[in-house]
Amino acid sequence: MMFPQSRHSASSQQLKFTTSDSCDRIKDEFQFLQAQYHSLKLECDKLASEKSEMQRHYIMYYEMSYGLNIEMHKQAEIVKRLNGICAQVLPYLSQEHQQQVLGAIERAKQVTPPEMNSIIRQQLQAHQLSQLQGLALPMTPLPLGLTQPTLPAVTSSSGLFSLSSILASQAQLAKEEKAAREGADNHRDEDGDKSD
Repeated sequence: MMFPQSRHSASSQQLKFTTSDSCDRIKDEFQFLQAQYHSLKLECDKLASEKSEMQRHYIMYYEMSYGLNIEMHKQAEIVKRLNGICAQVLPYLSQEHQQQVLGAIERAKQVTPPEMNSIIRQQLQAHQLSQLQGLALPMTPLPLGLTQPTLPAVTSSSGLFSLSSILASQAQLAKEEKAAREGADNHRDEDGDKSD
């Protein structure tokens, strides 16, 4: 009679042991999954911030590309108009001068990629030099309404981004100079009207 009772108590202890073990295993798994969820959430947040940063860069590069495209079309139109002016003026030159001018025009049209790289490098170096001089030496004051152009420092690693920044700042400077010229022209026109 004692034997069945001890067997029953042993099975209940075994059941308690397995239940306790199962609870511990479930708790461990839950903690593991919670830690995994936390790390995945952090990674997801990091990727979301990187995505928004990439979108910001994409918009910035798109705007730069659009601005450069507009500038390229503008320069192409200027070249076309200047070619038209040269073609109109050319017949008025002597035959000898016409040949010289035509030769010079043809030479000007033949720009090779190495020459372009050299020109861009020289422009970047000139901008760096002017920026360094602007920092080191006090300059004479600019006419009223004009501001000193500020250009970003260029390093070998900044490449296209620095070139596009320089082009953008040149375009901004050109706009400011044009506005200043128009303001000066309007001022002269007003002075001319007053003197009449």
